[in-house]
Parts: sequence; structure tokens; C-alpha cells
Amino acid sequence: HTLLGISPSSVSLSDFIKKRVTHLQEALIPTAIPNLQLLTGAQDLLNASEAKSVQRQKLLRSIKRLEGDYILVDLGAGNALSVLDFFLMSDGGILVVTPEPTSIENTYRFLKSAFYRRLRQCVSSYPVKNLIDAVADQKNEMGIRNPQELINATRRINEGDADKIVHEVETFRPNLILNQVRTKKDIEIGFSVRSACKKYFGIHLHYLGYIVYDQEVPHSIRRRRPLMLENPRSRAAQCIMEISSKLANGQQMSLRMSGTSPEGTIPL
Repeated sequence: HTLLGISPSSVSLSDFIKKRVTHLQEALIPTAIPNLQLLTGAQDLLNASEAKSVQRQKLLRSIKRLEGDYILVDLGAGNALSVLDFFLMSDGGILVVTPEPTSIENTYRFLKSAFYRRLRQCVSSYPVKNLIDAVADQKNEMGIRNPQELINATRRINEGDADKIVHEVETFRPNLILNQVRTKKDIEIGFSVRSACKKYFGIHLHYLGYIVYDQEVPHSIRRRRPLMLENPRSRAAQCIMEISSKLANGQQMSLRMSGTSPEGTIPL
């Protein structure tokens, strides 16, 4: 709410969870931006590792019933089950990463956790579930190192579950955005992450693009104004507009677009 210049609201997600309001729609608050509403107080539940499964499922169902063209859920960082489940239920999960080793390592860990949780949820055979739990360890004694080997091993247990895994591998397509980019080398990290995900998990990661480091971002935060309203001509705002267009049209970054100034990119 701070970034939108909104004072703390008298109603929040906790009111819905504690049944002080009946419908999630009642907890939404208006903003100064037409057709944009905000649900505050979600972080504590979404990121809590101890959040009860029944609470997660109730909130998941309620979010799906909300009326809106786009519903964005800010999950924060971490591998808590709440975060994984909300990410996996989305139509297009988006990972925002900075070009730093710690951020990239955390991204790999998150994708690995999300990937194997997705597979485990789709199968019905407990022996296959146990197999997935085992191969989540890259050093597993069975020597299974990639999705195809997992599929082959699953077929020996349950043909139907093997087909389900094939489908989940093919349809799991998370999105990646590089944030606070300063150099061309930073931009190319996105392609490296995409290649690694394909090699080790068989995941088709969509690299949507990058947002350049821009002093206008902290300036807009201090002014409690969204960057897109405060300075829509700033370099970071242009990057966001380009990424939004790709996301809406199902596009992603290509190697041709990774230079510092070709058409379709924002100069660094």
C-alpha cells in the first residue's frame, strides 16, 4: 500500500481468514488507479511455513473466484509450502531475479522445489510419489539425474502416472525477469538460467526480459508513487512496459534482443 500512496487499511486478508468478512471481494480496497484494487495483509499468510493447509486451500479457491482481468499475488521469497502452492496454482508464475549469485542460486532451489512438488501432486501412486521424493536429491542412489530418466523409472511402476509426468513437464512454463540489470552480461544471465532449467529439469522457462537499474525507482518509492505514474518515460518504466507486452502476448526474450541497443530493447 505504501507504493500506491495508500494508508493502512481497516480491512485486510486476515479479516477474511478470521471470518470477519464473508467474501474475499469484501477485503479489496480501491486505489487511485482506475480498475485496480488491492488486498493488503497477505504476506504473513502467504509466506508462513506453518500456515494450515485448510487456510491455503480456502484462500486459493477464493482467489480463483475473484472477478478481474489479471490477479497478481506477491509471494515474496522462500520455499514455504504456501509460496509453492500459490505459485503452482497460477496461470503464469513470474520469478523476479537480480543478477547476483545468491539470487540465482535461490531461484534454482525454488524452481526445483516447485517442479517436484508439481509432479508429486499430479500422480496417484504412492510408490511413484516416494520415487519423486527420492529423485529430488540429485545424488540419489538410483542414478536418476533428469526428467526423462524419472519418466522411464515411473513407467516401470505406473504407466498412467508416467503420462501425467510427461504432461506436467511439458506444460510447466514459469516466467523469468531480471531486475536491476547494469550490463549486457547481466542480461545474458537470463538465457543461462533458461538453458540450465531445460537441461536439468526439462522446464521450458520463459525469459520475459530485464529491468535496468534506474535511480528513478527509489525516487518514486520515496514519493509513494508508482513508477509508471511518476516517471513513465524512465528507463525502468520502459522495460516494464516491454515486459508487460511480452507477457500479454505470450512472447519472451530472444538472443537477438540481448544487445545494449537493438530495436526492442532499452539501452543500458
